[in-house]
Amino acid sequence: MSEPELSSSSSSFYIGSPMDTDTENSEQLYVHSISQAGRLLPSSSRWNSIEVDFNLFPHARDPSTYGSLPSRYSKSVDFKLTITNKTHFKRFVYAAGAIVFLILLVSLLLHFLLDNKNQHAAPKDLTLALQNALLFFDAQKSGVLPKDINMVKFRGDSGLEDGNSSLVGGFYDSGNNIKFSFPTAYTITLLSWSVIEYHQKYEDIGELDHIKNIIKWGSDYLLKLFIPSNQTSPGSSTLFSQVGSTSNSTSPENDLNCWQRPEDMRYSRPVFSCDDTASDLAGEIIAALSAASLVFKEDQKYSTSLTKTATELFSVVAKVEEDPGRGFIQGTYTMKDDCGGEARGFYNSTGYMDELVWGGTWLFFATGNTSYLRYATQHLVSAQNEELSIDKGIFYWNNKLTAIEVLLTRLRFFFDLGYPYEESFILSTNNVDSLMCSYLSPTTHKTQGGLIFLKPNDYGSLEYAATSSFLSKLYSDYLDLLHRSGSGCIDGAEFSLQQLRDFSISQASS
Repeated sequence: MSEPELSSSSSSFYIGSPMDTDTENSEQLYVHSISQAGRLLPSSSRWNSIEVDFNLFPHARDPSTYGSLPSRYSKSVDFKLTITNKTHFKRFVYAAGAIVFLILLVSLLLHFLLDNKNQHAAPKDLTLALQNALLFFDAQKSGVLPKDINMVKFRGDSGLEDGNSSLVGGFYDSGNNIKFSFPTAYTITLLSWSVIEYHQKYEDIGELDHIKNIIKWGSDYLLKLFIPSNQTSPGSSTLFSQVGSTSNSTSPENDLNCWQRPEDMRYSRPVFSCDDTASDLAGEIIAALSAASLVFKEDQKYSTSLTKTATELFSVVAKVEEDPGRGFIQGTYTMKDDCGGEARGFYNSTGYMDELVWGGTWLFFATGNTSYLRYATQHLVSAQNEELSIDKGIFYWNNKLTAIEVLLTRLRFFFDLGYPYEESFILSTNNVDSLMCSYLSPTTHKTQGGLIFLKPNDYGSLEYAATSSFLSKLYSDYLDLLHRSGSGCIDGAEFSLQQLRDFSISQASS
């Protein structure tokens, strides 16, 4: 008998058999809660439980809805008040009126004084900052640009001969015209995650369609990077890691030293490829396609094509581990010169297990197949052991561990699967608490303006600050949905939701 799968519909998670395709006809999971447990527990039927709608998107509670709730108190209570002394009553009314007047006067004075003070401070328009950030991705697009929705008017078609026209599309690196697959996949994963969690906020500022267009531009390109081995002639699969080069044997011009518009490129652009031992590259592509499939879940055909490629690629890299007798072992894409030799100087990868766990976790979210979650939790400790000391607590393209732990904590909070995942879930939650404590610690390096310096000697400080802002905001929202006021640190200290939110905003506006 096959193991049940945890599947996702457009609005909820449910338990059903692998053959269930209609959410309405599938068996629902019911849960209940007791105060001693501190979490939701499985129930056998709807009569002793509440049916939980686990939407992938946390929703902010709307205060306007509270007014529609019926009062717990009767509106027809007669207190039978009588006035025994009219003089004292008049004095009471006058005194109460004077107090109310003074409160209003003080409130108005404070309002105008604070407004006058704030006029001298520079406005921090985070919406404008987000819109400009999205325009950056539009400016980096490669391939045939659609004229009707081209957001950057000075850009045109480019890179049309990449990979003999089989690798057209994607994004150029920021500073040259090379297309690196590894950071591109990481970018699509992170952008997709932000939409999964905060799609309503994107919609509120009119940017949801815009960012989905950017994600699809990247996911379309990622679909081209994986070429499975021919089943009739077994061999290694192919992953394309790079288009363009920092050197050119036939011409002094290349993508690095020739500073020009990509529309004007006339030199050859070599393609770098890997086999299926490039485990980190494979894991990141799996994560990106899986996360993007959730963004486009309403487009069933496209979403299915993304998950299909992700599952095929995962089966390839998993087989490498299961069958070491194939003559090669898992590794990083920058380990081999013909795969990531040039990328080593730009996006050198120091490990691969975090990407495989990252990919397995996202593939579980996309498909509901618990075998992917089992893989992720079984290899979590290996990923932790592989983490470099200088990367601890930092989420960026070379280290996904902290983000993995946030995702596993999300599962523990909102869909506690219990055994055999509980140990990994608890470990992840404890590590996330410690991570939040480190963000807020007074001993952590920060500028005078409050910008966190997670790698003081590294040039990418803004990247690390941005991801710490994202993770702290996510965790504060998760705790808020659980009606928790905060959490604690190993040393006994505590932090509040407001502290996390203040930190998150400070990193985005410092």
